[in-house]
Amino acid sequence: MAKSKGRSKADADPIGDFYTNHPYPPPVDNLDRARDLWRDENVQRAEFHLLWPHKEFRPDFNVLVAGCGTWQAAKFALCHPAARVTGIDISPTSLKYTEALKQKYDLNNLETRQLPIESVGDLDREFDLIVSTGVLHHLADPDAGLRALRSVLRPDGAMYLMLYAPYGRTGVHMLQEYCRLLDIKTSPPEIRDLTLALKELPPHHPLVGMVRGARESLDAGALVDALLNPRDRTYSVPQLFEFLERNGLKFARWYWQAAYSPHCGAIAATPHAERLAALPDVEQYAAMELWRGLISNHDFIAYRDDQRNGKLRFNDDRFLQYVPIRRAWTICVQERLPPGAAAALLNQTHLFNDLFFLIDVRQKRMYDAIDGRRTIAEILREVSEDSTQAAREFFEDLDWHDQVVFDTSKE
Repeated sequence: MAKSKGRSKADADPIGDFYTNHPYPPPVDNLDRARDLWRDENVQRAEFHLLWPHKEFRPDFNVLVAGCGTWQAAKFALCHPAARVTGIDISPTSLKYTEALKQKYDLNNLETRQLPIESVGDLDREFDLIVSTGVLHHLADPDAGLRALRSVLRPDGAMYLMLYAPYGRTGVHMLQEYCRLLDIKTSPPEIRDLTLALKELPPHHPLVGMVRGARESLDAGALVDALLNPRDRTYSVPQLFEFLERNGLKFARWYWQAAYSPHCGAIAATPHAERLAALPDVEQYAAMELWRGLISNHDFIAYRDDQRNGKLRFNDDRFLQYVPIRRAWTICVQERLPPGAAAALLNQTHLFNDLFFLIDVRQKRMYDAIDGRRTIAEILREVSEDSTQAAREFFEDLDWHDQVVFDTSKE
């Protein structure tokens, strides 16, 4: 059973009541598909080195899922059987669903606690990895929540965070205000009526744009967390960086980089690409957020500000000792290609359809030789590729397009 600390001031928070009555994400009773995907060791290694490119792979790390919802901690424990996972949430309903999955899959590596993020120090332990997605922006004081998480992060640990972004959520904000004006609550009749109203939104409404025109997604039951949540806030790119810095953390990388890069997608073919690439990193990312317009969430990795980890560098020959590992969601398309292309690499988790990466025959030979074990130097020897500069540009482009991550521990 989930352990409870009893009632506290957090119990009076409307967010606690909201998620107790409307647990999110929607509960599931089957995690078999996720378990089967993560049985591939290269999937495990790719995720590990996305967090820690410089470390040697190890599967036995301590994980905190802060605001675990109905299944996130159980999924992590199932997919990382050697890890020790702690899931905390303020909603007893969410923890009940997590506990059911723990029992179903015999997850002896999972512990749950009913605990607000601000009180995470009560666990009296430190973690290698802290995962908190879609949670901090609902807190009354997100800074206090982030400082609490930093206090239990090991010096060489990593955080995977997700925060709402403002511009892509314009339609949500408009409908939140609409629901406030009409005093719409969460009863089944009101949810039914709201769904009917959403189906009639004008096609140019920003909420329709947010769901990429998929009107079947405009179901109020599925959108309760977005439209009727009692509290949330958003962070633009500059605000996100300020949020991290004032709470003792530093930005490491975007979980998906391509949308924030002037090297990727349609922007790379415009006259502005070179000017964008010359900007400092934060200004680059901020400009791309403005240009894309529909980024609704920021998913990113952060470290403690006293951690000394450098960025991936391709400006000298040390990159030849990097080991590229493919990310699990890429497909290699070889049909209906433009002249000169041997394949198109598509990361299926990308939300923008211009972020495919076309490669030629020579590049495809290098891509096909990636097995998650060989260094770039070894790959080049196998494919008889003698242009180090061409390889440098290709593997850096693979990184920007979210096609690979790198194990740099052999550097």
